[in-house]
Amino acid sequence: MYQPFSNEYAPYYEGYIKLVSGQNILRKLKNQLNEVDDFLAEIPAEKHDYAYADGKWTVKEVVAHLIDTERVMAYRAMRFSRNDFTPLPGFDQDFYMQNVDVSKRSFSDLVDELLLMRQANLYFFKSLTEEDYKKKGIASEREVSVGALLFIMAGHIEHHFNVLKAKYLK
Repeated sequence: MYQPFSNEYAPYYEGYIKLVSGQNILRKLKNQLNEVDDFLAEIPAEKHDYAYADGKWTVKEVVAHLIDTERVMAYRAMRFSRNDFTPLPGFDQDFYMQNVDVSKRSFSDLVDELLLMRQANLYFFKSLTEEDYKKKGIASEREVSVGALLFIMAGHIEHHFNVLKAKYLK
């Protein structure tokens, strides 16, 4: 199974990739469906609007961020896998979160959207070849491969679940 080399992504993503390195990435992405559903279902309702410090995201905002990131990374992977190498702009997560209102959304709707995004993306990712994984494009002014984007997506969720466990659910 494909494993990205360090020249296939920006150093910023190294931590995410290390969290899932050495794994069959399609299996990991699929297994995360149950992991996400189970983990988020265990978060008590009184914690959904909790932020551990001023200026930090609430639990609901973290889930909204996971949705945004899943969507952006999958879009990048789709473009590059289809040989569209037009450079793509950056993704300013803080700007995105300043422009989303999760207060009117239920936690379960956010979780369902994240799970549906991942399920849809899995159909796309399973259609890719080893050669597709190696294709690279420019996003945020940095070169990134399609395969690295899959590892970034999986590692990104792992990272935020670790943060939720350490800082939100103590």
